[in-house]
Amino acid sequence: MTLHQQALLWDLDGTILDTKVCHFNSWRYALNQFGLDLTQQKFDASFGRNNHASLAIYLEQKVDKAFEDEIVKIKEDYFRETAPRETELVPGVISWFEDAKEMGLPQAIASSAPMENITVLLSSFELTSYFDQIISGEHMPAKPHPDVFLEAAKSLNQSPSQCCVIEDSAHGVQAAKSAKMRCVAVTTSVSSDQLSLADLVLEDFTLPLGDALRRITSK
Repeated sequence: MTLHQQALLWDLDGTILDTKVCHFNSWRYALNQFGLDLTQQKFDASFGRNNHASLAIYLEQKVDKAFEDEIVKIKEDYFRETAPRETELVPGVISWFEDAKEMGLPQAIASSAPMENITVLLSSFELTSYFDQIISGEHMPAKPHPDVFLEAAKSLNQSPSQCCVIEDSAHGVQAAKSAKMRCVAVTTSVSSDQLSLADLVLEDFTLPLGDALRRITSK
């Protein structure tokens, strides 16, 4: 596979935007409304998964779906209100978007987040125009299942072997490898040892995109 045969499948939270603290605060806010709390350890264990998969870990018990939905709604309403002013772009990410456009590489969002969250964040940071497709995995099996990446590849008419996933979570990297895709991971959310399955691990996106792709295609 050459540089010009690759599609980039981007995770959003923690990869493009540093939203981890905002998500943690939003979950704690929602759970506090019902007299519940959330530890950092539990949050870290589920980061990168979709809402219902995360909530199952937080609550440690099966609850009524209506109750689950109520907690998720409070959490997401609070997140969408606070995230545009409490998050920031990961260094260098805009240059990767621009370089991909110049190289003619298709790009898609492949995020576990609800579509409304995705559109709010992309609009707030003026990123929508960079992406050919936007895929939400909210109602798909949660990462580390590969479904959201396979759907994103399909939406771009690309085979898994033609795709490079860009992620920040261990669950996301596992999902990429389960999808038989290459993966670049950034250490914005977890340490590099938790991302060891990725083909390339970076601190941020200050390394030029072309250099990063050459490293992973030479393997």
